[in-house]
Parts: sequence; structure tokens; C-alpha cells
Amino acid sequence: MLTRLISLLAGLVLALPPLYAADVAATPQAHTRPRIGLVLSGGGARGFAHIGVLKALERQGIVIDAIAGTSMGAIVGGLYASGMTAEEIERELLWVNWNLLFAPRVSRQQLSQRRKEEDFEIATAVELGFRDGEFRAPQGTVSSRGLETLLRRYTLPVRDVQSFDQLPIRYRAVATDMETGDTVILDKGDLATAMRSSMSVPGVFPPIEVDGRVLGDGGLVNNLPVDVVRAMGVDVVIAVNIGTPLSGRETLNSVIGLTAQMVNILTEQNVKRSLASLGPQDLLIAPALGRLTAADFDRTKDFIAVGEQGAQAHQARLAALGHPAAQYAQWRQARKVPEPPPVVLDFVAFEGTELTNPARFANQMQSRPGELFDPAAAARDVRALAATGDYVRVDYHLAHTQDGHGLVLDMEDKHWGPNYLRVGLDLSTDFSGRSAFNIKLSHNRHWLTANGTEWRNRVQIGETPQLFSEIYHPLTRTMGTTNDWFVAGHVLGERRLQTLFDAQGIESSEWRRSSGRVGLDLGQPWGSFGEFRLGLLLQGGHNSPLLLGANFNGQAKSDNWREAGLRLRAVVDQLDFANFPQSGYRLEGEAVLGRRTTEQSSRMARLEGQATLAWTRGAHTLNLHGVVKAADAQSDNLVGPYTLGGFQQLSGYRPGQVAGNALLLGRLGWYMRVAQPPIFARALFVGASAELGQAWASRRDMKLSGLRGGGSFYLGADTGIGPMYLGLTWAPDGEPGLALFIGRP
Repeated sequence: MLTRLISLLAGLVLALPPLYAADVAATPQAHTRPRIGLVLSGGGARGFAHIGVLKALERQGIVIDAIAGTSMGAIVGGLYASGMTAEEIERELLWVNWNLLFAPRVSRQQLSQRRKEEDFEIATAVELGFRDGEFRAPQGTVSSRGLETLLRRYTLPVRDVQSFDQLPIRYRAVATDMETGDTVILDKGDLATAMRSSMSVPGVFPPIEVDGRVLGDGGLVNNLPVDVVRAMGVDVVIAVNIGTPLSGRETLNSVIGLTAQMVNILTEQNVKRSLASLGPQDLLIAPALGRLTAADFDRTKDFIAVGEQGAQAHQARLAALGHPAAQYAQWRQARKVPEPPPVVLDFVAFEGTELTNPARFANQMQSRPGELFDPAAAARDVRALAATGDYVRVDYHLAHTQDGHGLVLDMEDKHWGPNYLRVGLDLSTDFSGRSAFNIKLSHNRHWLTANGTEWRNRVQIGETPQLFSEIYHPLTRTMGTTNDWFVAGHVLGERRLQTLFDAQGIESSEWRRSSGRVGLDLGQPWGSFGEFRLGLLLQGGHNSPLLLGANFNGQAKSDNWREAGLRLRAVVDQLDFANFPQSGYRLEGEAVLGRRTTEQSSRMARLEGQATLAWTRGAHTLNLHGVVKAADAQSDNLVGPYTLGGFQQLSGYRPGQVAGNALLLGRLGWYMRVAQPPIFARALFVGASAELGQAWASRRDMKLSGLRGGGSFYLGADTGIGPMYLGLTWAPDGEPGLALFIGRP
């Protein structure tokens, strides 16, 4: 009776359709061979060594029955468990530009012009926020958006799998509950989300919420999860440990160094417990990674090679666990996942945000109802939403509801928004007693209305006090490709000191120039290409003398002026970086026509334009920059509106030494990236500039024959508070000097 019952159950089991061809029944001699579990530890970029180990295991014909991984080990292990081969994982990851993948935001060319302009006001690398009555800061230093999109694309063939036991290889990912400190073993749900959750390195990637839990990097609690894979019923454990060893005393002299050491200490403690649990039947592979660090994402090939070497050192033991070539080929063929059938989208939905109205961008999404789902289009839609600057995370997934099959774009609001605060600094000194500084504070309130209304404010204190405020209101609730218009009103108040020089370059007087302006514009954004504005402008000011030298020969009296006119402004910006750009261009033009009133009223016209072109070949970048400005008020004014002088604004001359109502400047710059700094800066550069420029009292006097020359040679850095330069300046008719400059030239 018992025999007949067992036979009946066995028949039922064999009659069940396999979830994937990697079912136990599909594995040759599954009842006689030991079940092998693979454990892959975390360790950042060092985890690429796991790929090399997998390549060696495949050459030995080793069948893996279960995988458990943490952090980068969870990612490599998850991809392998999903049906990818080691060669496929290697090929895909070698194509990845990791610097771009982890960039805090999408490439600058993809940003709206409004977001691009913020780069020129204050550096955006350091962003704080104010919400619910408290100041807040970001939870991570890099973005995980690119990684999530990448994992989403890789795991599309198994997107319908809910239990990780149903994957071609059974799989577990380990994460940490950041509220309780408990270990979280992810065995079901969305595979891409599980892999990403395990790699939420504290202070680097922001944590992710799954099923009401805030999940962080699993390395904090179980970086080498031997116990997890053993609980999956395996007989032999192959554990691959690539964790980062503890650093020496020389690295403990900074906050970042101490924080990294703290995480490494926690990790190494739990790794020791895991290593102690290995038995004589188990195998430990510890590739000799030497000085390769967890941050060396640009050395993927080196990590893979070392991983292969580390596994080959155990070739005899691995050979004993392997299978004949024919049997292994049968297992490999059985675990292949068929390509999913094409999906026609019945809907595109937005989820996850409480502060914004992403439906405003629906018409700009490339994924449309009625069309076939395209992973590339979905990735572009994710980047477009991320480019708004309002989300800490943007992801997508395919959903099947009563409305049919659809694409769901899932967003997570920045927890420090929608009030964004930035701090900037302008500083200059020539090391001879002449210095200036300005501290800049900006506030930007996003999404005052469902249309996307913004309120931007800026306060500047120092040599040039300044107040600025603007309300920007889109006129349409849904953004289109050609019909999106906005109105914007702004006010600006400023006070600056302006020094006048005589023909010999000697200071003759010092003036205080106070000015204010009010403007109202109607405009149209040109997507990520640029912006156009047409509006009314009212401005006025007061010039008053403070110091008059013996060589001053003008009229020492205060004067008031007012201007009212129509302003036309257009800008096209395709630079890859606002500071030290390496490719792209920027064109900006403005024209104001109206009347100017001083002691009498007269017609007024002002034309301003500038252009920047950057081109890179190899390590060298050429930057061509030109400026032309001309103001025609049909009346003389002592303090002209335009000045030249100072670092890269006619180097070798004093700031403001060349002034007038018309101006020309041309600058040819060269710079070369020399280092990748560890923190606080995008890159370090060495560079030089050659400049030609002049200012005239009237635009009718402008001529190329009277241009002055200047130049500089410098070390530079694109830092979190703006560009920084330390260089030598020189001009034939000026004076050589040493300059320290922080801010935009």
C-alpha cells in the first residue's frame, strides 16, 4: 500500500510542468550528486571578482543548486540565478560606464533649461532641504537610479517570477532592516528590487523601502551568508569572500575614512562568524585582490581576472564536484529562460509620489498605450523623470491588472524636498592685499501647484549684496512638445562697488552703484535644448562717489537712471558640464529696447550675446568663449554698465579696470584632466587661457585693432561649492600676478 502511494505521488510530481527547465528533474543524476550552494559576499566593485569565479566554475562543469548573496554578491548572484551565464554577465557589465551610472543626476544635456541655469547660479553638488519644520540632507552621495534601471532590464525575462525558488537557480538576497537592525532574507517579490535592496551601502546609496521596511546593505549583518544557503538544503557550500579588509592607520584621518573603517569592522565581524561555520566538505575561495578597492569600478576586467585565478587555485577540489561535459551542457540548456512574449501596453501609470504631479509629463513619455513595451524607451522615460530633479529614485515595472498590461513608473520623492537649499561661494585674491568674497544662499520651492509652479530666491552677502526672487508658472497642466508656455515674474536688487581707472591703469575714483529691476516674461521652454522669453523690464539705479583721487577728471556728482523696455532673451545650452565642460555648446542672447531717463529721456537699446564651445580629444579639451555687449543710451554716463578685468576676464588687469558701454571678449582655453579626487570635486585640471578684449565708451568706437591681451596658467578643480582656480596671470599692458579664484570667471 505504501509503495503504491509513493508511486502515485511520484507520478503526480513528474506530471507537473516545470516552472523553469532548471527543475531538479531536469538535472542529470540529481539524486546521486551532492547539492551545491554558492555564497557570494559583498564588497562593492570587488564583487566583480565573483564573475571570474563563476567562469571557472562553469569550466569545471559545476552545477549550482542554490545561491545566496549580499550587496554586490547579491547582484551578481541574482543575475546568475535568473538564467544569465557568467560570460553574459561579464559582457554586459564591461559595457557599463559606472561613473555615469552612479552620477547623482542624469547627464546635463538631458536637464530642462531651468535646471541647467541653477548650475550657473550656485553649484548643485551640495543640496539640502527644509521639510516639516526641519532641515534635511540627502541619505546617499550617489544615485541608484541608473543601477535600478540596469537591473530592471537584465531581469525582464523573469519579471513574472514572485518566489525566488522558481528562478532557474534558487536564490536569496540579504539586506538589513535599518530600523531594527534585523537581518532580512529576501526570497520573493521583485528580483531587481531585491538585488538593489541588498546593495544599499549606508551613506553611499539611499535605503529602499520594501513591504514597509527600510532596507540597507546586507553586509552590516551578514556579508557572507553561509547560513542562508545552508538553510536551502545544500550539501556542499562554495563560499566566495571578497570583502574589503580593514584599512591602516593612515586612512583614519578623515570622517570618510573613519566611517568606511566602521562599516568594514562590522562586516568583518560577521564574516568571521560565517567562516567559522564552514565544514570540511565546504570550499572557501578568497581571491587575492590586493590593492583593488571597493570603489575601483573602472577596473572590472582586473577583478574578473583575479576572481578566475582565485578559483583556479582550487582546481582539484572543484574538478571533484564537476560533471561530465555532456551532463553539464544538458543542465545549462535546461536553465535557459525563453524570451518573454512581446507586451502591448494598455496603460502607462505613475506611482509613489506625494509631492509632485508626474502626469504633467505624460505626453513627453516615449512609452505609450497601444504600443509594444520597449525597455529602451522605458529607460529613457525613467531618465526624463529623474531629470526633473524631484525624485531620489525612479524605476519601472510591468503590471497586469484588470485594465490589462501596463507600464508603471515608480518614483520616490526626495525626502528633503520640495524646499531645496544650496550654498555657494565666490572668492578672489591676488595675494597682494586685494581680495573679494560673496556668500550665496539659494532657496527653490518646487510644485507650488499641479502645473509645476516654482518659487526661486537667492541672497548674496559680501562685496556685492544681492536679493533675487522669481515666480515661474507653467500655463498648461500637461506639458506638451510644442505648446508648453509659462509666465515668470522676477525682482532683483543689487549694490556693488566699482572702481574707475585712468588711462595709465591707476585708480582714479570709487563709486557705489545701487540698482534694482522688475521683470515680467512670457516664455516657452524648448525641452532640454533651451528656452525663449519675451517680456517687460523696468530697472533703475543710483551711482554715488565714495573716493575721488587727484587724477580723477570727471564730474563728481551722484546720478540716477531709469530704464523701461521690452526684453527678448533666448538661450540654448548643450554643455555637458557648466564648469570645465568637455563637450557641447551654449549660446545666449538678449536684446532690450526702450527708453532711458537720467536728466533727460532718450531712446535706449542694449544687445548682449555670448557663446561657449567645448571640444575634447583624448585628455585635452579646448574651450572657446566669446562675449559681445553694447548699450546705446544716447547719453553719457560716467559709470559704464560693462567691465573687464580679473581672472580669465582679461587676466593681468584689475577687476573693473577696463569699463564702458560696449565690450568685446574672446578667450581660448585649454585644460587637461589630471586626477579623479576622492571627494568633494568632480575632477582636477591643469589649464591655460589666452584672452583678447576691450571696452569702449560707445558701440560706434568698437574695433578689433584696439584689443588688449591677457592670459593665465592654472590648476583647477570642479568642487561642490563651485569651480576653483589657483594660477598665474599676465598681460602685456597689465601686471603679472598670482590668483586664487573660486566661482565662475
